[in-house]
Amino acid sequence: MTARFEVAASTADTLGESPTWLARDGELFWVDLRRPCLHRLRPETGAVTSWPMPEVIGSVVARASGGVVVALRQGLHAFDPASGALSLLARVEDGPPEHRLNDMKCDPGGGIICGSMWDYGLHASGALYRIEVAGSSSRIRDRIAVPNAIAFAPDGRTVYFTDTRQGDIERADFDPASGFVGPWSLFADRHAAPGKPDGATVDADGFLWNARYQGSSLARFAPDGRLDRLVPLPVTQPTSCAFGGPGLKTLYVTTATQKLTEDQLANEPLAGCLLALDVGMAGLPEPAFAG
Repeated sequence: MTARFEVAASTADTLGESPTWLARDGELFWVDLRRPCLHRLRPETGAVTSWPMPEVIGSVVARASGGVVVALRQGLHAFDPASGALSLLARVEDGPPEHRLNDMKCDPGGGIICGSMWDYGLHASGALYRIEVAGSSSRIRDRIAVPNAIAFAPDGRTVYFTDTRQGDIERADFDPASGFVGPWSLFADRHAAPGKPDGATVDADGFLWNARYQGSSLARFAPDGRLDRLVPLPVTQPTSCAFGGPGLKTLYVTTATQKLTEDQLANEPLAGCLLALDVGMAGLPEPAFAG
């Protein structure tokens, strides 16, 4: 399947990640993990605002009371775009200094599921956590190298996850009321699509969209794990995706220039850009952190 796309923002991100649509404000936030900074796009004008961060920023999600929540090296912080102020909400991990937070998503119960990792995935010493509304955290699983693809089925009772280094996408039962996560099972194996599984989102039909890092594509998986379609992209390193815009009908895709050679960069002028795709379907509203 091919899809019409345009460049939504030419930010030349080293490692763009975590696109997040805030419907209340009609804005898209995303991060450049390595710069490090937080970006905001206002699609109606094309205006982009960027805020430097004091340390690596793994991801961003909406906050119900206003602003956003950002995952810095080892803690979650509230960020107010109006003032630029950061305030600590939760210390997630007290691991070695090489550890940092990576992908996160708000869950249907108002909490956050967030993964940690040894930077660059050099060791499988990371973990997956659930952060409660009050700020406490509990460990869901460990021995993770690169946590990604956190997403939820439309009914909120299935959570998806991948360890990008390992390559399989998994799923588990999820209880929105208690935050309980059941045993993990295989959803789509590492050979189901080109490249490595990175960030993901779920559309209104309950299909999982997954950015295929080093695979120059987006994969759409049916609820039973079958590969439904593959959308080619003009970059080798798409990193994540999220629906936004009017009616949630635009699929935004973050990309990376990290580790590309000069020749590869010359052949990929759109690497590091935020892309906006028309894939002929709509997404679902993402929950916000209730803390």
